[in-house]
Amino acid sequence: MRFLFDSFVGWKSHCEKNQISLHQAVIDFEISQKNGVEEEILAGLQRAYNVMKEAVDTGLVTDMTSRSGMINNGAKKVFNFPLAVLSTDFQKLISRALAAKEVNSCMGRVVAAPTAGASGILPGTLYTLQEIHGLSDSKIIEGLLVGAGIALIIEQKASLAGAVGGCQAETGSAAAMASGAIVYCLGGTIDQVFNAVAITIQCMLGLVCDPVAGLVEVPCVVRNASAAAIAFSSAQIAIAAVSSVIPVDECIEAMGEIGSSMESRYKETAMGGLAATLTGQEISKRVLIQDIEVLPDEHSAE
Repeated sequence: MRFLFDSFVGWKSHCEKNQISLHQAVIDFEISQKNGVEEEILAGLQRAYNVMKEAVDTGLVTDMTSRSGMINNGAKKVFNFPLAVLSTDFQKLISRALAAKEVNSCMGRVVAAPTAGASGILPGTLYTLQEIHGLSDSKIIEGLLVGAGIALIIEQKASLAGAVGGCQAETGSAAAMASGAIVYCLGGTIDQVFNAVAITIQCMLGLVCDPVAGLVEVPCVVRNASAAAIAFSSAQIAIAAVSSVIPVDECIEAMGEIGSSMESRYKETAMGGLAATLTGQEISKRVLIQDIEVLPDEHSAE
């Protein structure tokens, strides 16, 4: 079992050989690795999903202004705007992904799935998916398990950390987890689930991690929203049985290769990209000065 999540090919083979679902394989893996109990695993995921939904709701009703001032109630503005660019469902999706991530940026409680920097993507997508299709919490939890299996393989083949692989590793991985979960929850086949992951990764390859002032706020929050949109578009393509052409394992390997060759200034160091712009540097100086607490010199004369 410890080698099960080395590849998507291996995951599929295991499920077909044992005639079990993708989500059951993840449960079995968790039990084998941590001597867990299935009921406790499912209960823990229910608690996690409850926190995800609470983060969305909190971000849409509570003041979300970060200490830096860069985050200023964007989710509520999108949610309440009278014009829907595409549809009200799309507007809700974007605002919910923003909301949960804004809660993180404002020091609220979130589920880091797979990271805090990408913590708006799964809540935004799954909350909206459940509402549109009337899915039960138990079905969403199955989707979360599938997302966990996807993350396990990405972690083995590439990375989930922006400091290692850029933002493609954080928001890209979260979007892939969400896209696969969406297809699974809607009854897609194993190949369709994995195609959704591959298509999502293809859409997000090369995305750098360039947080302004070193804070996980700009452009991180809006990237959670765009990644949620990509997750849904990839799921729509995959569930229609459109092939990703490049197999999912090879897509993840490509992400790992790109992350390894990416310059360090594009990997969460705040030394490149948007963080290095004139405005980004000005914000950095202002925020850092505000956050410095000057202590009295203990050796100075009183």
